Amino acid sequence: MLALFDSLRLWLDGIAHLGTILAVAYLLYLLALTGWIMLQKREPVATLSWILSLALLPYLGLFIYYLLGPQKVKRQRLRRGRARSGMEHYSDVCPPDAGCTELAKVAQATTGLAPSSATEVTWLVDGAATYAALIEAIAGARDHVHLEYYIFNPDHAGTALRDALVERARAGVQVRLLLDAVGSSALPARFLQPLLEAGGEAVWFHPRQLLKPFKRPWLNLRTHRKLVIIDGQLAFTGGINITDEEDESRNPNAYRDLHMRIRGHVVRSLQLVFAEDWLYASGQEPSRFDIARLWPADMPLRGDGNIDAQVLVSGPDSGWETIHRLHVAAIQEANERVWLVTPYFVPGEAARMALTSAALGGLDVRLLVPKMSDSWFVTQAARSYFDELLHAGVKIYEYGPRMLHTKAFIADDDVCIVGSANFDHRSFRLNFELSMMISDQDRVAELATLLQAEFDSAARVHDEAGRSLWLHCLPEAFARLASPLL
Repeated sequence: MLALFDSLRLWLDGIAHLGTILAVAYLLYLLALTGWIMLQKREPVATLSWILSLALLPYLGLFIYYLLGPQKVKRQRLRRGRARSGMEHYSDVCPPDAGCTELAKVAQATTGLAPSSATEVTWLVDGAATYAALIEAIAGARDHVHLEYYIFNPDHAGTALRDALVERARAGVQVRLLLDAVGSSALPARFLQPLLEAGGEAVWFHPRQLLKPFKRPWLNLRTHRKLVIIDGQLAFTGGINITDEEDESRNPNAYRDLHMRIRGHVVRSLQLVFAEDWLYASGQEPSRFDIARLWPADMPLRGDGNIDAQVLVSGPDSGWETIHRLHVAAIQEANERVWLVTPYFVPGEAARMALTSAALGGLDVRLLVPKMSDSWFVTQAARSYFDELLHAGVKIYEYGPRMLHTKAFIADDDVCIVGSANFDHRSFRLNFELSMMISDQDRVAELATLLQAEFDSAARVHDEAGRSLWLHCLPEAFARLASPLL
């Protein structure tokens, strides 16, 4: 019996020691994780959200943060490569006599891309019109076609575009295709084989590398850009990916979306954005690019275009959050109206303050979001902000039944921003995004006409005092609590 008690006491002592060891290990884990997250120097709310969330997942939280936590991408070597190759001449500065606005100067200071001009800006609504215009333009390519996409699916839309690229590659046109490894994960390698056999090139952006030791997988940092450049003369960009989910001629429930076709001097800046993304993703040297082919001598000059246009880029390789910053600055400068259309609305404090201040000041402030986006969680997070916006006087509309995927912004009658960036933390901080800032009354008026039709067909949101606690209020509050992590 005494031996039994001794064994029991030793076992309990072992349990106590094990508990102490685990407690110390957990404390060290928390200290290491907290220090790592704090060194990211993000907003305090986001930092605390990560710490509290991952503290509830001992040890597993460290792995989650390693995969999905905020990460910085260093691309200084691209800037050095740009200088070595002569590409620095294509990111010039605003001339003193150009009368650049404060918005344009901020954009230049944070991106290195100067204010420019366009000779054509044509709005393309939905996928059918966009794909038709793309394939027609590609068929006319004589020197090169550069493409960068988040989603490129092997369906009807993807096959039609691939076949158009294969035809041009066989004709001797240089084809470069840059695809996001997560967004285009449904694309099998064999789908691109005809393009490669025809002489085209394809590169994956941030390929998944979970099995490579000491290599962070970059799962959370994607290129969300949609960009096509043809012969250095013509460009397409906006919010439309290559997928039947955005082709209303084949799918009646296709996303509602907006794209644009651009000609003019500003294509030089778009070409530079693609070149840097390609060099970064491929690891190739800048000398692989023939500068004379990227920027042909007959490209339009700045003075040839009467439409003020500027490229806005943002991503984890810059701490300036240019697209976010320009939205907030434009809201603050507006005197008459602010119209915002976005599929995902998760604003930070600065943007929320700017929107409510504009509405309280008597401006026509409107927000158009999908009635139900393709993410239930993000929809709940967006609705958690409605009460504050409505009380300030913001007019909120919900579009449906189709999923709204348009990303558009208008300030007064002369400034608009259209591109790939959603109005949320992911687009402003994590993804590589591309938007165009257009300062031209005629183009803004055309866009306003398009958006007015969307507002007219959407349901207006009003104060709903009797909403269910369990079905509405609590899910929205929980989603909002996690919004800094979205």
